[in-house]
Formats: sequence, C-alpha cells, structure tokens
Amino acid sequence: MQFKAVPEEQDLQKLVRQFQFFESRTTDPKSLTRADIEAYNRDGYLKSIGALSDEEVMDFRGYFDDLLAKVIAAGGDSYSISTAHLKHGRVYDLLTHPRIVAAVRDILGDDVVGWGSHFFCKMPHDGKAVAWHQDGSYWPLTPSKTATVWLAIDDADTENACMQFISGSHQFGHIPYRTSSDAEGNVLNQTVDNPLQYGSLVNDELKAGEISIHADLLLHGSEANDSDRRRCGLTLRYCAADVRAGSGWEAKGVVVSGQDPSGHWANPQRPAED
Repeated sequence: MQFKAVPEEQDLQKLVRQFQFFESRTTDPKSLTRADIEAYNRDGYLKSIGALSDEEVMDFRGYFDDLLAKVIAAGGDSYSISTAHLKHGRVYDLLTHPRIVAAVRDILGDDVVGWGSHFFCKMPHDGKAVAWHQDGSYWPLTPSKTATVWLAIDDADTENACMQFISGSHQFGHIPYRTSSDAEGNVLNQTVDNPLQYGSLVNDELKAGEISIHADLLLHGSEANDSDRRRCGLTLRYCAADVRAGSGWEAKGVVVSGQDPSGHWANPQRPAED
C-alpha cells in the first residue's frame, strides 16, 4: 500500500492559499536561542535538538514496534499510520509534549495548534524514497505559518536514508513540481526537479530522541533505505492558531499552546486508546 498524503485537487483549488515564508518574530525565546531563531529564518530549518530522554525514546520505540505489527497484520504498511494523534493516546502525548511544544512555540508564537502526526518508517531495503517536495503543496492551509517537527524514533543518518533539506529554499515561495512517476518509488506523489538551484543540500542526521524543525516551504526529501537498519521518524505538524484549514482539516487541530480565539480548530481531546 502506497500512502498518498494529498487532499482532493478540487478542494485545494477552492482554498486561496498564501505561499509566503513568515519569519519568526520571537525576540525572547524560552527553549531555543536567538541564534536558533536567526538560523531558522535564514535556512528554513533547525536540527539536532534534544527532545526525548533515552528512556522515553526506548519506551516509545517499543510502543511503535507493537503498533506497526498490528497495522501490518491488518493490511497496512510502515507509511500508513497517519493522523495518529486522533487515534492513539501515546501519539497525542507526543504532539503535546512540553519540550517539543516549547521549541515550536519559540518559532510560531504563543498560540499554536498541532494538527498532524504521521510515521515515516523506512524498513531496510524497502526501495521507497520521498522525492523533493514542499509540505505546503499538500496541505489545504493558509497562510504558510506552519512547521514540521521530525522526531527520530531510530537513529537517522546517511546510511539509512535520513531526511535531507535544501537550505534556504523556503524563500522561493511555491516551487513548481511535477507528478511523480511510478518508477521513482515515491512514498508521496510530487517531485521537484533540480533542487540544488534553490540552495545547498543538508543531511538531517539525528540521534533517536532528537528532533528537527522545518518550514512548510522548505524543499526536503529522502533517498531509499538500502541499509540493514530501520529508519523511523514521527512527523508532528504545527501551525499558528490564525492559520485557516480547508477540506475539514480543522477537525484535526489540537491547541497545544495559548489559545485559538476564533474557535476555528476543533481541539479534540486525547483519545482513550493507550
């Protein structure tokens, strides 16, 4: 089963979206540093931020191993566990984890909504890649005040196909893409060609328990995992509370910091499972 994380095209066309990078205006960060804020604004990402302790990540890895086994037994695959915070209490707990939210709040501001959670688990030699893309192309959200936390469940490095960034590419607005060909083995369905014209390549190598954070307009992707080691990460998606969602995606949004004065986001409670 190949996961395709994209709303219906007609729904995207109905929503007038603003593709523009909004710099973080935080001047007194509590978790990150001022240098971190400057780097995020300049490069579009931060990486190697400590989030979970060794004990926490080992415990969650065991939980994920059991969850993955159940999903595969039910006919799914290692990429098909999405919007997991609405189904699994343990994932909801990570979406709302104080150390993770504190870092995101320093970038997006006091009022933050967590709306997405998706495991990207590359099994050894599974042959699947994630082509160069911008997250914002897939999401019926506007304006582009959104960021992704990539939480390493396993160590991620160049050997087992860690994520890669094109530094500075978030400054180019919406970058043209083509529909991926079947021969690419892309987990998603969009491909941006010639990514190095937009910036320099950076490997997002992370130790288990560390996170990276990247803007929704930053070009990123990953190669197929040709190693004998698994590479699992949990993506946690956040936006400023004044972002608006189409296609019913507001139902996914949990207020993780501050408030949502407009009441646009549904703010569901923690699911009972787990």
